[in-house]
Amino acid sequence: MATITKVSPLAPAGFPDLPAIDGVRFATVAAGVRYQGRTDVMLAVLDPGTSVAGVFTRSATRAAPVLDCQDKIGGPSDGPAAILVNSGNANAFTGHYGQTSVAEVTQAVSTATGVPVERVFTSSTGVIGEPLPHDRIVAQLETLKAGLSRHAIEDAARAIMTTDTFPKGSSAQVEIDGKTVSIAGIAKGSGMIAPDMATMLVYIFTDAVVEQSALQAMLGAQTDRTFNCITVDSDTSTSDCLLLCATGASGVDATGNAAFAEALESVMLDLAQQVVRDGEGATKFVEIRVTGAASDADAKVHGLAIANSPLVKTAIAGEDPNWGRIVMAIGKSGAAADRDLLSISFGDILVAEKGWVSPGYSEDAAAEYMKGQDLVIAVDLGLGKGQSTVWTCDLTHGYIEINADYRS
Repeated sequence: MATITKVSPLAPAGFPDLPAIDGVRFATVAAGVRYQGRTDVMLAVLDPGTSVAGVFTRSATRAAPVLDCQDKIGGPSDGPAAILVNSGNANAFTGHYGQTSVAEVTQAVSTATGVPVERVFTSSTGVIGEPLPHDRIVAQLETLKAGLSRHAIEDAARAIMTTDTFPKGSSAQVEIDGKTVSIAGIAKGSGMIAPDMATMLVYIFTDAVVEQSALQAMLGAQTDRTFNCITVDSDTSTSDCLLLCATGASGVDATGNAAFAEALESVMLDLAQQVVRDGEGATKFVEIRVTGAASDADAKVHGLAIANSPLVKTAIAGEDPNWGRIVMAIGKSGAAADRDLLSISFGDILVAEKGWVSPGYSEDAAAEYMKGQDLVIAVDLGLGKGQSTVWTCDLTHGYIEINADYRS
């Protein structure tokens, strides 16, 4: 796996100060899953009664941990719960051995923590196609148990990184019936990022009371507006997993509460955008706003066609205002479009309208705008009221360098 030493130029100033969530404790350890001396396993243990919701990759080659988690979501919710994540090895495309690894790890976590095995959720991220050395993880469980702390969420965020250049965290707090409810989440993701569920590993925790089915419905709806609206390279991982855990420790019922839903979505969107900002080799963060489409679904199709186009992404990397590539991407998307109704803008600069370059367009102004790190590309189809926003990054030689020697 390539060693990443330079932090993304789009990274935030530092890891945020996340509130401790009552009802969940974290621990990390260097188990040597792939590298020696690198923290690569995190354990989270959640209090009895915690609701756990999840969304997962729709890849046809899903990893063994994903399949196990899918089977457990919606199961018993009265006992404690645990999440164990390792980096360095994805435990994907490993056949029956992968299933054995999951069974060994989940049973060992259960034995060490007293959490029922049906409430132990695992994730693995890293190299595909190599057996997971699960014995190294199992050997560290007593150490993990002894190190559990309410204040170790940043350590957990670092332990799940692979080609990430910075740990990702976000939080929000909201007042409900005069009481404060907290939300805190961590994520990992840098490459193999495309919207087909969660497109990364994400773990979000809240001390609110939310019944599991309501939590699941909320998560599904908000995933479509956040994690399913990002793309780095159009590739969907075998290991995508997003778990949302409500410990209920605050005693505040947030079921159906609009303010809570809004706060949760803000955390999810922040984490999703941080993943784009850490896109492998990225130097530009790009927001693509599509309006005037025949439907919201069509708008999203157009947005993703633009965001996933190598020609568009390399033009952005080269700071080239090549709006013809935007036109190309719209034309190939398969969603409804009319050349003579189309408008394109870079930031506040109207580039093209009514099937032709805008009379007031300045190439120099557009070229200057493209030198920025945060860019907005706006497209109006002129067909209806459909709209969608997606987020992506540029495609640079750095992406090739990282992935050319990922397994070395």
